[in-house]
Amino acid sequence: MRLSIIIPALNEAANIAATLAPLQPMRARGVEVIVVDGGSSDATRSIAAPLADSIVDSPRGRATQMNAGARAAIGDTFLFLHADSLLPANADELIGEALSRPRKNWGRFDVVIDGGHFMFPIIAWFMNHRSCLTGIATGDQGIFVKRETFEKLGGFPEQPLMEDVELSDRLRRESGPACVSAAKIHTSGRRWEKHGVWRTIFLMWRLRWNYHRGASAESIHRAYYGK
Repeated sequence: MRLSIIIPALNEAANIAATLAPLQPMRARGVEVIVVDGGSSDATRSIAAPLADSIVDSPRGRATQMNAGARAAIGDTFLFLHADSLLPANADELIGEALSRPRKNWGRFDVVIDGGHFMFPIIAWFMNHRSCLTGIATGDQGIFVKRETFEKLGGFPEQPLMEDVELSDRLRRESGPACVSAAKIHTSGRRWEKHGVWRTIFLMWRLRWNYHRGASAESIHRAYYGK
């Protein structure tokens, strides 16, 4: 397995070094690290450059950026990682083991949400168990997929939100996800802290339900960002 880690970024100067630093031992083992910049106006690019194998320019938009990274990657397996998330040190080994299981073409990690709110462990528990039960993963969980399967499905749908939900819905028709729980991804709780934990929980439940019922990704995006 040749793994390519693809990280979409936009104005992530405050976080990108912390995300990339733990990946350096994996780079020494042959893992490719690609940062896809969506037009940052801060120091994201200059901070990331010495810690990544390449910086790819892309139009803004997480799905667009991740697809651009996949096209530039040389690996036969992709891991899509958020710019504020921290991988376990042996993530490459865990992915290789997970995808060696029969009929497993993709998967995701269990997640830990970093921050001080007492609800974060509860939110993470529900995210992890819901994902294994439904076969739907979110970007916070570090979706990984064999290149052949990713390209067969056309990559991430070019939509402004819910691209991770849509892709994993398509992927689960190919095979159920390999749920990696031996080590977890740590992701930032800043989204919940910024907008309010309870407000964000109920908003995400409502938006996912609306999307499941057929609401467009564009309307979901407007409701999420308030514009």
